[in-house]
Amino acid sequence: MKRQETPIDLLANELVLHLAKRSPSFATSIGYPGGEADMDNLSPEALAQDLAHTKSTIANLEKLGTQDEVDFVTKDALLQTLHGEAAQYESGLVFRDMNNIASHAQGARDVFDISPTATESDWENLAQRMRKVGASLEGYSRSLAIGAKNQDAPAIRQIETVIAQVEQITAKDGFFRTFAASAKPESGSLSDSLKKEIVEAAEEATEGYAAFGEFLRNELLPAGNKEDAIGLERYKLLSEKFLGAKVDLDETYEWGKEELSRIIAEQTEVANQIKPGASVEEAVEFLEKDPSTKLHGTDELQKWMQKLSDQAIEALSGTHFEIAEPIKKLECMIAPTQHGGIYYTGPSDDFSRPGRMWWSVPVGVTEFDTWRETTTVYHEGVPGHHLQVAQATYIRETLNAWRRLASWTSGHGEGWALYAERLMADLGFLDNPADRLGMLDGQRMRAARVVLDIGVHLKKPKLDGTGVWDFDYALDFMGKNVNMSPEFVKFEVTRYFGWPGQAPAYKVGQRIWEQIRDDYAARKGESFDIKEFHKTALNLGGLGLDTLRNAMARA
Repeated sequence: MKRQETPIDLLANELVLHLAKRSPSFATSIGYPGGEADMDNLSPEALAQDLAHTKSTIANLEKLGTQDEVDFVTKDALLQTLHGEAAQYESGLVFRDMNNIASHAQGARDVFDISPTATESDWENLAQRMRKVGASLEGYSRSLAIGAKNQDAPAIRQIETVIAQVEQITAKDGFFRTFAASAKPESGSLSDSLKKEIVEAAEEATEGYAAFGEFLRNELLPAGNKEDAIGLERYKLLSEKFLGAKVDLDETYEWGKEELSRIIAEQTEVANQIKPGASVEEAVEFLEKDPSTKLHGTDELQKWMQKLSDQAIEALSGTHFEIAEPIKKLECMIAPTQHGGIYYTGPSDDFSRPGRMWWSVPVGVTEFDTWRETTTVYHEGVPGHHLQVAQATYIRETLNAWRRLASWTSGHGEGWALYAERLMADLGFLDNPADRLGMLDGQRMRAARVVLDIGVHLKKPKLDGTGVWDFDYALDFMGKNVNMSPEFVKFEVTRYFGWPGQAPAYKVGQRIWEQIRDDYAARKGESFDIKEFHKTALNLGGLGLDTLRNAMARA
């Protein structure tokens, strides 16, 4: 039964329309029409307009009364989000927003991964979109220049990393040139004139990135911040943003150390099941020599991911989760970039574009270990991000557009994905000791970065007591706590240094999700039903975790 829209729903829906108009990349990500030929504007003028709109929306929302529980949850979650956005602008964070993974430096290229390519009209839009890349990056550069003028530029480490990424994009075989060379609709062909236009537009986009690279080298890098640590006050803002919850950072730091020790002990126990008497490192060495766990090449990797994902959907549907038919389609993809990292993009609002799991394979990596990555498929797919995001998209009859499509925090999203990994182990999907070791390897990494991230940005003493956390110490610490290539470890540690508060949200989010489930189970007693818990929680949409906790306490 379709929910009767309330004034709060109407405000939330209008906000999504505004966000889609304001950010073409957001519109593309959720499948809203309009803006397919446009790029985001992150200029100082646009950011100031965003702040004014945010404050206006807060004022309007605060005047509205709630008519039911759905309204109450929407108002609570939306006010928390909007106040956080205003605080980040006023703190100056928006004028130094650049890192190696999740800033507009990457977003101006990443939007092309999810842009429609099925028709000739789509490619006409893409040509126009590529021609606007340079202007989008120029506006972004002017905002970064304000931070630099205020002696608050991004850290030198992040600027240098992005310069290297720009060099990849502007190379002879860089993204836009390769993208243009492969241009074709799903059926038929492109006219010669459109092909020529696409190639020319790709050159414009490449030139736009080249100009951005010159700005980074000549203007931003000389003003770059030598200090990586963001400091307590800003870290509190970012932690709350990514969790949607306020936590005691000192307590969380100590819990992170304890959780890391607990996982290492569990890993050691599983290592002995793989090879009696073996340490974790020896068990990993043993598995890395096992040809039965190897995948060779990205084609083999993609097929394996897809098969495992399809099997999980079939096994879980109707038992621990309700999975609607449109949600059962998840495409596993090899990303067109080689930056490293694995990520998920949600379906369009009408499911014409399905949810997708992307693997950005670093240059030179040709072998993959199934024992290490089985849990990754569950994290990104089902019951992880895909089920979570696609379910919220699906339930249009009961939730407003903001709750379905725009409400997201890392604590909720990534916390759920880690919750899903551990759940799959509890359900027996990781009973193979090798696969279980892989899951624990991921959990250990997430616990380690709670300690690292808070340690770095709050300038905590090193665990060995010799001064405070720095990059070399963090790199060594992380290298000892993950079984991954040095290149991947360096990428990850650079990410933590440049994206404060986001990485801990995974493990802290999992902690809060498990607390919410356990509190719910204790309250329900013998009537507790895990399937009902999952359905109720996921049908609330991507709430901040304080809002989720309060809502589930009333469920």
